[in-house]
Amino acid sequence: MATTRQLFEYISPEQSKVQLIESADGKELFMQGLFIQGDVKNQNGRIYPKGEIKQAVESVRTRLSKGETVMGELDHPEELQINLDRVSHIIQDMHCDDSNGLGKLKIIETPMGNIARALLKAGAKLGVSSRGSGNVNDSGQVSDFDRVTVDIVAQPSAPDAYPKTIYESLFNMRGGAVLHEIAASVTHDKSAEKYLMKSITEFINELKL
Repeated sequence: MATTRQLFEYISPEQSKVQLIESADGKELFMQGLFIQGDVKNQNGRIYPKGEIKQAVESVRTRLSKGETVMGELDHPEELQINLDRVSHIIQDMHCDDSNGLGKLKIIETPMGNIARALLKAGAKLGVSSRGSGNVNDSGQVSDFDRVTVDIVAQPSAPDAYPKTIYESLFNMRGGAVLHEIAASVTHDKSAEKYLMKSITEFINELKL
């Protein structure tokens, strides 16, 4: 019997082969690669048939073609709705490659986007994770998959450990709230970027990405 549930599927940097692309002037940063896998059992024990992947990708492409902004967050929230205060990027493209969904996202100048950019430039290993809902039967087969977006997430430090979320860790660390304020100020004052990078280095050491 199939049950409807929220579906979050993490893909590691190694699996996704995510490429970082920086614009010639260094002002824009993009991530592109594998965003969701089909026809294989993932680490959550679920299988997305090729048809479900194709339908989900086409749904995103339709939204983009209509001029809709498809936003994603730094880390997964606990719900499907987009939290504007945690938005870090926008999805620019999605397409199918056999049974997989490939895509490209652009890091934008928001507080969480600035943190994602600084983490990536500091060498942190960040992966991507799809967020949506669907029915899952007893064998793990997914149907009626409704994709919401793709988020940027931290790689677990150990195979059996669920990754501590960046957002949670940010505000639990000493000076975390200050780091968030610096990230917000970078949007309006580029000279604050060097202070953000210094704080990010401390954050990475504590988070152990």
